[in-house]
Amino acid sequence: MKLIEGKTIADIVYAECAREFEALKADGHTPGLAVVLVGDDPASRAYVGSKERKCQELGMHSVKIEKPATISQDELHAVIEELNNDDAIHGILVQLPLPDGLDEDEVILRIDPAKDVDGLHPVNIGKLAMEDPTGFAPCTPSGCQRMLVESGIETSGRNVVIVGRSLLVGKSLALLMMGKGEGANATVTVAHSRTKDLAAVTREADILVAAIGIPKFIGPDHVKEGAVVIDVGINRIDDPTAKKGSRLVGDVDFEAVAEKCEAITPVPGGVGRMTIAMLMANTIRACRLRQSRDS
Repeated sequence: MKLIEGKTIADIVYAECAREFEALKADGHTPGLAVVLVGDDPASRAYVGSKERKCQELGMHSVKIEKPATISQDELHAVIEELNNDDAIHGILVQLPLPDGLDEDEVILRIDPAKDVDGLHPVNIGKLAMEDPTGFAPCTPSGCQRMLVESGIETSGRNVVIVGRSLLVGKSLALLMMGKGEGANATVTVAHSRTKDLAAVTREADILVAAIGIPKFIGPDHVKEGAVVIDVGINRIDDPTAKKGSRLVGDVDFEAVAEKCEAITPVPGGVGRMTIAMLMANTIRACRLRQSRDS
């Protein structure tokens, strides 16, 4: 069994980012990322802190905008519009989920698609479906695909089953993997809560991706011998033996499944590391694309 570690592959992406950053800087350009945090959700605050630190490590221009959960929809739209018009900002990310009462879809629609480095604007989803290289794919699916590529796992002609149909992961990853090119050309099935006999469907997978948001849901009965398993889930469960009284687990029962796998990602230390790496890569690419448009 091979362990696909996120840090190892994220470091490859960061090395590429550093080289591209230096090339842009030599041309007089500094990539800039703005992250908007609304409310005081601890998990969201931790994610934003990680993104901010990575920007600083790479030397990127970084802006963090914090707003209270009481902000109105119109006020939040105004924040986005100001960032759209800021030439020092190449990427805009609004940390999700937003507090109750705010319409996430409306916020995403307000982001300039050329700055939508989270890849959730309908223009970028359309470009993803059309395999238009000027678009941005969502970071987590991009990270999953990159993990497969860097691990030397063949995807062409193989059966991929994705459990979970969210736009953030499932639908977008399906588009990536059924496309053409490296890490793609797969035959893709998207399963979900209404799928009949889910275990029978997932056992057909050469590559199984779990993105359902239920701790340890995928067990040995879901996985065929020799499959590759990518665990996107990050769930906090109670654990009296842990220092903080809880611990992180994935959507896959790692201990029960790992022995059946050709390769598997851990939680923590797997896909989560890649999400931030691909965000940095998207931001640097957004800067390069604007440079190309302006030249």
